[in-house]
Amino acid sequence: MSRSFPVLHKNALLLPGRRRFLKGAGALAAGTLLDPFAANAAAPVAALPPVREEDALVAFGHTGPITDGGWSTAHDRGVQAVRKAFPKLRTVYVESVPYSADATRIFRQFVAEGANMVFGTSNYGDFIKDVADRAPNVAFLECDGTSVTGNLGWYYITHWYPSYIIGIAAGLLTKTNKLGYVGTFPIPSVFASANATLLGAQSVNPACTMQAVSTNSWFDPQAATQAASALADSGCDFLCGITDEPAYLRVAESRGLKAAMWNLDMRRFGPNAYVSGVVLDFSSFYVEQIRARLNGTWKAAGNFLTLAHGVDRDAWGQTVPENIRTQADAMRDRILAGYSPFQGPIRDNNGTIRIPAGTTMDDMAIYQWDWGVQGMTGLG
Repeated sequence: MSRSFPVLHKNALLLPGRRRFLKGAGALAAGTLLDPFAANAAAPVAALPPVREEDALVAFGHTGPITDGGWSTAHDRGVQAVRKAFPKLRTVYVESVPYSADATRIFRQFVAEGANMVFGTSNYGDFIKDVADRAPNVAFLECDGTSVTGNLGWYYITHWYPSYIIGIAAGLLTKTNKLGYVGTFPIPSVFASANATLLGAQSVNPACTMQAVSTNSWFDPQAATQAASALADSGCDFLCGITDEPAYLRVAESRGLKAAMWNLDMRRFGPNAYVSGVVLDFSSFYVEQIRARLNGTWKAAGNFLTLAHGVDRDAWGQTVPENIRTQADAMRDRILAGYSPFQGPIRDNNGTIRIPAGTTMDDMAIYQWDWGVQGMTGLG
């Protein structure tokens, strides 16, 4: 990951965890999308003035290389959709923006270049907020963020729903009842991903457990390979995770296991092992937000991209039996109709009831998840 300050090129390729760990599970009752994290969430929010398409500049700061085949590639596809929708619009982007003061300098340069809107495609906390506070006429959006101010909002995908759906398939496919999870950092997005998969599996197979291994990196094929091999050696016959590359899918293919992936369709790296994946599509959201900015109707807010509208399960793998597809997709249909499977009682991995009977975790509570559910080891 480069620490040098990049040069911005217009309409051309440019040369720790996505969100810092949050304490507390948050409110559990159904709520609104108002941001509970930020002390300044009540700050007045006013629309910024309109901008002509031919005069506008939109900037993107990516956490990794856009060729990673995962998270940053998914965001770059959104950028490509923006260029198609707004052919007169100028765009710039920087890859591999570090989680350091260099991020602040990059976001400041976006502003200095004349950006009307800036997207941080990962969580940069104060590194982006400090710049937004000093550039009130520029719209900022931070993926997996936590702040809403007059000109800074956040967006994230509700990946826990497709994870739960895939978990149902995992619970029906496993023969050892041991699921393995290749994690990155003990942060809310990882807890939500792993917990949702395990809960989905336990809904059809209560004997399922999950063993998690953290690699402390979003993109480290060697560490992911080692973690997956260790999980396989311990008896896990279904692997899943939240990495930006397909290393553990390759291990599953070579060991005769099943696996589910993240970000994009990766079945080519393990066609026999591939069950499905949590797939992301930021295109419509980016186009919608930029259109609002150009029209002068954009306002800072927290935004969840929901099931079938920014996130979904991938098409099922070639070796997934039809009866398992049907059973898992029945839950997808229920969720699309408004049902949430994240209902109490839900116990943590110490056996303590965290979500009482009659209570449903809303998306904001899941967004802040910081404990492992019953049957989870190696995480929380």
